[in-house]
Amino acid sequence: MAKKDTRVQVILECTEHKATGQPGTSRYVTTKNRKNTPDRLELKKYNPILRKYTIHKEIK
Repeated sequence: MAKKDTRVQVILECTEHKATGQPGTSRYVTTKNRKNTPDRLELKKYNPILRKYTIHKEIK
């Protein structure tokens, strides 16, 4: 019987970058434990286009 994966790969996308209208996107790929964090992940990550730390939210 196959073991169910609890760690899944998620994509984080910048929320402030969409509002500016500049070309390109800031995305990061990370993993999360589905059992410990069932909600969408939200982290502060560096956006190289805006050159500052912004909130990146999990997208599907």
